[in-house]
Amino acid sequence: MSKVIFKYSAFVLLAAAAGYAGGRVGSSQNDTTLINDAGLNFRDNIQTVNNSYSDGVDHPVNFVTASERSTPAVVYIKTTANVPQRSFNDWFFGDAFGTGKDNLVINSGSGVIVSQDGYIVTNNHVVEKAVKLEVILTDKSSYEATLVGTDPSSDLALLKIEAKNLPAIAFTNSNNLKVGEWVLAVGNPFNLTSTVTAGIVSAKGRNLNMLNNIFPIESFIQTDAAINPGNSGGALVNIEGDLVGINTAILSRTGAYNGYGFAIPANIVQKVIRDLKEFGAVQKAFFGADVVDLNAKMKEKAKLSSLKGVYISSIASYGPANDAGMREGDVVIELNGSVINSKANFDEQLSYYRPGEKITLVYFRDGKQQSISLKLTNIEGTLDMLKNESVSSAKMGADFESVGKFEKDKLKITNGVRISNITQGYVRRLGLREGFIITHINKIEVTKAEQCIDLLENIRGQVSVEGIDQNGRKAFYSYYSY
Repeated sequence: MSKVIFKYSAFVLLAAAAGYAGGRVGSSQNDTTLINDAGLNFRDNIQTVNNSYSDGVDHPVNFVTASERSTPAVVYIKTTANVPQRSFNDWFFGDAFGTGKDNLVINSGSGVIVSQDGYIVTNNHVVEKAVKLEVILTDKSSYEATLVGTDPSSDLALLKIEAKNLPAIAFTNSNNLKVGEWVLAVGNPFNLTSTVTAGIVSAKGRNLNMLNNIFPIESFIQTDAAINPGNSGGALVNIEGDLVGINTAILSRTGAYNGYGFAIPANIVQKVIRDLKEFGAVQKAFFGADVVDLNAKMKEKAKLSSLKGVYISSIASYGPANDAGMREGDVVIELNGSVINSKANFDEQLSYYRPGEKITLVYFRDGKQQSISLKLTNIEGTLDMLKNESVSSAKMGADFESVGKFEKDKLKITNGVRISNITQGYVRRLGLREGFIITHINKIEVTKAEQCIDLLENIRGQVSVEGIDQNGRKAFYSYYSY
């Protein structure tokens, strides 16, 4: 049997992360308000599949308008990344080649202009570890870009170039996208700039378990429009040329396109852009509970007549769900009026909200329908907006950041500091990976990033590092420091 692999349109995906519906990004009240607040173009309620013209005759589907509207907004992104040594991934990475100097690798991908003043959205994996970012427009003009912020949990990143009057793409409400609707994928596969392919929406709400994050936001649009290496960060647009998603991955047995492409819905993209512009970090709203898809046993236990909704499998000892009196075994069927059919669907709807905002849930308990309103919190269990407060260590070659209260509860730890953005330095030589949470150094509890850095930089002799790896398992490292 041939092996199926998930592959970013620019990377091989070799690891998966556990999902957690207890925490997801938070946002605004409705799609139109959210778009306008983010300073983006927005078109909604467009009939995208009606081919009937005023002459009363059905004409063939025409992709020219969509192509002409969307192509100028899709850019080519060239990154220079710091990769200390050739890895297994590189053999699959079709759009990367070494410079032969200073362990630098040049990668490429796509991005989408979302505002006339130079904001560009792309995938996080396109710009990850980049030390230089170059954006090339369709008119061949080139700009150096700065990184505004990233959100690994949704695989999105926001860039900024110093330019004006750019051809920004128009957004539309991705919730209105229908299975079977025509879409176009616009990007730069295999360094072939401004490539357009057509297909249909094959499915919505796909959860692929491919993002290496403890709280991933996965509710992908699936399409058979051809997506290949280099398409990462490009646009998925409807027949009007409006953005419905950001292309991010393919499902393949060979590493090349095999009929299955996936895109991040535009409504999630809107929220991430808005948060990164305003705070430099995505404001995740936490519900305080794990949810899973219903199965027949859960349906029987909950005394339901269908498998629609999500089953609350566990509730944190604190937080919104616990405070509101929800219980394990409750089945949520609506979130603020949106029908919930799956865990991926629930995660996506919750991702639109910010800490401090209220949601109303309709759920079943013991076969009886009930509703309840609750106020969402951040990862620390408060209503505050949080900023990215990682601390860098040049000597260790990595960033260090605190671990939120909900995450510690999920991992069953009381303290810890996460390693992120590993470059060249001591951390990489020790074999520690991004996402590893250090809980103890020489049996000393690690509670803050500054404390963690101080211990790692200054302890001499035998050093033991204990923590939790990316799969939630306890791990131990030992080395001798001179």
